[in-house]
Amino acid sequence: MRPMSSTPQGYRIAAATGLHKGDRAYQQDQVLVLPHPRVQGCALGLVADGMGGKSGGRTAADQVIMTAKQVFDRFTPASMDPGEMLRQLVIESHLMIKLTAITADEEPHSTIAAFLFLPDRSAWTVHAGDSRVYHFRGGELVRRTIDHSYVQRLIDEGKITEAQANTHPQSNLLTGCLGTQQDPPITLTQLDKLELGDTLLACSDGLWHYLSPKELGAIVTALHPRDASEMLVSKARQRARGMGDNLSLAMVRFDPLT
Repeated sequence: MRPMSSTPQGYRIAAATGLHKGDRAYQQDQVLVLPHPRVQGCALGLVADGMGGKSGGRTAADQVIMTAKQVFDRFTPASMDPGEMLRQLVIESHLMIKLTAITADEEPHSTIAAFLFLPDRSAWTVHAGDSRVYHFRGGELVRRTIDHSYVQRLIDEGKITEAQANTHPQSNLLTGCLGTQQDPPITLTQLDKLELGDTLLACSDGLWHYLSPKELGAIVTALHPRDASEMLVSKARQRARGMGDNLSLAMVRFDPLT
C-alpha cells in the first residue's frame, strides 16, 4: 500500500492502493493512483484485472497501466474534455492489448475501472468488465458502476438477485472487456461534485466479491485510506478461505484541512 497526500484549495487528498495475489499462483492485477504532473488537485485512479494465462493477464494489465500514464500525461482540463480523455484511455488500452497478444492459449484481456477528479472537485468514472468504482459519502453509497457481466444481465432481466449473483456458477463470465475481438464497452459517468469526506474506490472483483457496499463504506470512512486498504485486503483474504482471486484497489478520500 502506497499513501499519497496533497493540499490543494482548502482540502487534503489522502490516497492509497492495495494489491494482493490472493491464492493464485500469479499476480495479474495492476493498480495506479497518479497525481497529474502539471495540474494540482487532478489525479487518476485505476484498477486493471488481467486475464489470459499466467503471463497473458499480466501483460494486458501492464498495457492498461502504461497506456493510462501516457494518455493522462497528455491531458489538461483546459485542453480536453475529461470524458473524452477517459474514452481514449480505454480505446488505446484495448488496441495495445490486441497488438501484444501472445498465443491463442494466453490471449491477453483485462478489465478496467478508473476514476478521474479535477481541481474543481468534479469527477468522472469509466469502466469495462466487472472491476468497479464506488463513490461513498459519509459511509453511504452514492453510486457504483454496473458490471459488464453475464450475471449482471440476469439481474437486469429480473432472473436473479444481487445476492444470488455472487454465488452463481457463471459469475466470472464477462460480456465485455479490453483485448477481445469486439470493441470494449465504455461506460462513462460524471459524478456529483465531490464533497469533503467523499471517497472514490476502484477495485477488482477479487475484493468486492467478499464485502458489501455497506461494509466498504464503513471501512473507507472510518480509517485513513492506507489503513482502510489494509483492512479491506485482510477481510477479503479471510473470507476467501483459501480460494481467493487476485485483488486490487485504489482509493482517494477528500478530507478537510485541520
